[in-house]
Amino acid sequence: MFSDNMILQQKTDAPIWGKASPNNKVKVLTSWDNKEYTVKASADGSWSLKMQTPSAGGPFSISVSDGKAVKLNNVLIGEIWICSGQSNMEMPLEGWGMVDNHAQEVQAANYPNIRLLQVGHVTSPVALSTLKVEGGGWQVCSPKTVTNFSAAAYFFGRNLHQNLNVPIGLINTSWGGTIAETWASGETLEAMPDFKDAVAQIRKMPETAEGQEKLYQEKIEDWKNRVLSKDPGFNNNVPVWALPSTKDDSWKSMKVPGFIQDQGLEKFNGIIWFRKTLTIPSEWEGKELILNLGGIDDMDITYFNGVEIGHNENWMVGRSYKIPVKLVKKGESVITVRIFDTGGKGGIYGDAKNVNIQSDAKDQVDLSGYWKYKEALNLYDIPAMPQNSTGQPNYPTLLFNAMINPLIPYAFRGAIWYQGESNAGRAYQYRELFPLMIKDWRKQWNNEFPFYFVQLANFMKLQTEPEESSWAELREAQSMTLNLKNTGMAVTTDIGNANDIHPKNKQEVGRRLALAARAQTYGEKIEYSGPEYLSYCMEGNKIRITFKHTEGGLKASSGTKIEGFTIAGLDHKFYWAEAVIDGNDTLVSSPNVAYPIAVRYGWANNPLNNLQNGTGLPTSPFRTDDWQGMTYGVIR
Repeated sequence: MFSDNMILQQKTDAPIWGKASPNNKVKVLTSWDNKEYTVKASADGSWSLKMQTPSAGGPFSISVSDGKAVKLNNVLIGEIWICSGQSNMEMPLEGWGMVDNHAQEVQAANYPNIRLLQVGHVTSPVALSTLKVEGGGWQVCSPKTVTNFSAAAYFFGRNLHQNLNVPIGLINTSWGGTIAETWASGETLEAMPDFKDAVAQIRKMPETAEGQEKLYQEKIEDWKNRVLSKDPGFNNNVPVWALPSTKDDSWKSMKVPGFIQDQGLEKFNGIIWFRKTLTIPSEWEGKELILNLGGIDDMDITYFNGVEIGHNENWMVGRSYKIPVKLVKKGESVITVRIFDTGGKGGIYGDAKNVNIQSDAKDQVDLSGYWKYKEALNLYDIPAMPQNSTGQPNYPTLLFNAMINPLIPYAFRGAIWYQGESNAGRAYQYRELFPLMIKDWRKQWNNEFPFYFVQLANFMKLQTEPEESSWAELREAQSMTLNLKNTGMAVTTDIGNANDIHPKNKQEVGRRLALAARAQTYGEKIEYSGPEYLSYCMEGNKIRITFKHTEGGLKASSGTKIEGFTIAGLDHKFYWAEAVIDGNDTLVSSPNVAYPIAVRYGWANNPLNNLQNGTGLPTSPFRTDDWQGMTYGVIR
């Protein structure tokens, strides 16, 4: 983190720290004021001090010595922002991201006074002090270095740089697909009852990857034994349902290949056994055979005449198992497949030509068609399967420990955040979790720094009727976080993509985040938000909605008709509504609702909505009611 090309926060006491020879005196010389600082390293060699930084400028150098000198060159002083979240923050300009006009954007990214620090992906059950950094340290922004850097962060920083005319430092510490609770500290997270037990379990985890893998394997073996004890297909660990002597006359029949949910077991997930009786030709006796089963979802154990010949825990992977010579006898034999389907569709699936048994001479017998089957255990009767946490980020505290804690106490101006998709199924919980995480970071740095975030973009099938929506409830939780001081939100429900959870217009995402920072952090007199719901008033058969942030007046972004409003009466059933602009208000009504009591706007995964203010910034989705939503009470 301390390297050539680094950037320090201007006009502050900027911490610097490191390791030296134990008990040695460390000298730090800053070229901007030729001031020398001294500190004595501790018994383990740790040292830290604070340097007074001037107004933005540079380049400068920093010399550090405990008898052996290190010099950091091309150091700038400016404004630093931490950029974090999941894949929409991680999404690079090019690489897998391919933002709009990516080739031109990369070619034009020649900004030597913008500096980039890319934090590497690391997990840890304990707080780390050392940061993994990609590329060896801070990078000068150029077409070469920006390619795989966060697009949202870059466009945010570029906008600040162009408008503030100061060096900008961007620290990208993000990881795609991650849940919010992995970015919070255990100390703070355990204050939420929902996570208290999970944090306690994390603290019991071994610190090393090897230790975590060993513990996982032990838990898996224990879990397997517990499941076997419940499975009626076993008796004293003997797979009795796989034995040739087992009578399967009462078993039902099902076509293989084919998903079980498409063949009468729509609501079933769990353990199911399949049996197929076949005749082994006399010329195959004493030869090794290959059993091909195509794909299986999720896990299987496969038997030939009651003897296990293979197993696989990887879902949607083709199965081919060798049948040893000693098991191959002419005449009637039984193939049994025990399948564990953990969710969604499961079973033996794929092309029928891939389900067969063959000799080493490639002679084969087709095994597709009807097999006998019997359900053993419903998923709800099976103990929860242990999860392998080795290298996996989605456990409470792991990314805070490894990718946030090592940054403390580095001085910076503020943070931007793009996350929420992975918590959408627990939107009510996010109402508490998200502001708690923000307060946690501020507590760690002892600084009430600004925190600006992106509201979830529109995604999935375009709304055609009023609907309930977990994504709308998550957006509501994000809006509620604005009650926390020194925060701001970029609304993006007008620039998403129905078919791509990673919208390509990251230029506008970065610009809208920068508007919030320029107005609220740097004092620029600009509008930084679209219309926000303020209050409502029932007026006969209409409801008046009053907004704030109506700079330039309310208007439709396309056409003349305002879209996206729904209205409900005493039966709580929502209908599409007509909305008429009246100054800074809208009057909402519907001929289907004589006595309206609630209004919603943009309430869908991918809503119809086009209300904006005169600066072209969109209205944040909202509702006037507090009726229980679809994610209420969901905590896991």
